[in-house]
Amino acid sequence: MDKDVLISVKNVSKNFKVYFDKGTLLKERILFWKRNHYEKRQVLENVSFDIHKGETVGLIGRNGSGKSTMLKMLTGIYYPNGGTIETCGRISSLIELGAGFHPDMSGRDNIYTNASIFGLSRKEIDARLDDIIAFSELEEFIDNPVRTYSSGMYMRLAFSVAINVDADILLIDEILAVGDTNFQQKCFKKLNDLKAKGVTIVLVTHDSNTIQSFCDRAIWIEEGKVRYDGPSTEAVDLYLEYMSIESKNRMLDEEDKQRIKKLELNKRISSSKKPVLDQTQNHFGLYLGQIKKAYMIDKNGKETWIHESNSPCKLVIEYKIEYENKYKYVFGMGFLTRDQRYIYGTNTQIDNIDIPYELGSSGKIIFNIDNLPLLKGEYSVNVSIVDVNGTPIDFYKEYALLNVVSNSNEVGTTSVKHSWTYEEIKND
Repeated sequence: MDKDVLISVKNVSKNFKVYFDKGTLLKERILFWKRNHYEKRQVLENVSFDIHKGETVGLIGRNGSGKSTMLKMLTGIYYPNGGTIETCGRISSLIELGAGFHPDMSGRDNIYTNASIFGLSRKEIDARLDDIIAFSELEEFIDNPVRTYSSGMYMRLAFSVAINVDADILLIDEILAVGDTNFQQKCFKKLNDLKAKGVTIVLVTHDSNTIQSFCDRAIWIEEGKVRYDGPSTEAVDLYLEYMSIESKNRMLDEEDKQRIKKLELNKRISSSKKPVLDQTQNHFGLYLGQIKKAYMIDKNGKETWIHESNSPCKLVIEYKIEYENKYKYVFGMGFLTRDQRYIYGTNTQIDNIDIPYELGSSGKIIFNIDNLPLLKGEYSVNVSIVDVNGTPIDFYKEYALLNVVSNSNEVGTTSVKHSWTYEEIKND
């Protein structure tokens, strides 16, 4: 294993025996000892990847795809049936809520027990104890039995221990979904600090925004196999598009599937004629409705993607409703930086605008901007149709590039309406 590789997974497979009628009590096992019918369920199959020092890697995939099983094998809780896993350095993990804690012991005693599992001596724990308690914000409850703790308090204590053991590798499985918003933000700030210090972090979560914004790389696991391993933004886009297609296939019958295939083909042909970004790379949805065209109009009524800062303009979305849907359609837009960070986004549901439509009808949605607040630069424009539950119907990421021109020397991305005043302070 190379010196800069801290985790090496080679051809790893894992299966479990699932018993159908095995007795759980001693009496049942004695009386019905022949009841041992089971099947082997393959959870992971020939999975391979390397994670280098300082990398932040997200594991993504649907429930049951094998993400958490892989994380547990990295910690040594499970062992593979085939292949090898090598790790280098101290590992700290947040796998399951309350793992490594004894319910009858106090929070303070559990800190000593849990930290010792991670390899710290009592002297090292003594030196870190105040920092662990302070970060958890549980000073008032630290000497109470942890069985009296809420799930959020469990998470606070577990996270506080895990980040204070000077680990080389930190493994986290969805545990940060527990707890209040303020503490979650505090945790991510700490994780960013650890990331900056070169700690290797492996994160399992269903939050695609976290994967894209926090992780350098993502590994998409589907049905126990690595489907994609690469930059986090690309991995999430591919995964969401795949899940959208899966959802669409479950909802539509065979006749509808054929219609959709033709519609998708026509969309891809027409999109290649536009002098903008390649929309097929960022286009997904159920396609029950279709965005026919989107464009912006400047203050002079001209259709263009070049606009002056602080000038009036309009974003127009032309659409056609192709299929019935039991949920209402919602039309949305967004302005983003070129590295895909949202500057502003909204939709008709947020603004309490109800758009009337009928099956087979066409129309246009006009988003009127009094004064375009973007500063000089190049921006991406998202346009979308979703339903009221947020399910994509026709979603374009980076539909077009918006060029904003200005003579102003202000810096940043948005212009703030302001004025300066002057008041003299008289000396007494």
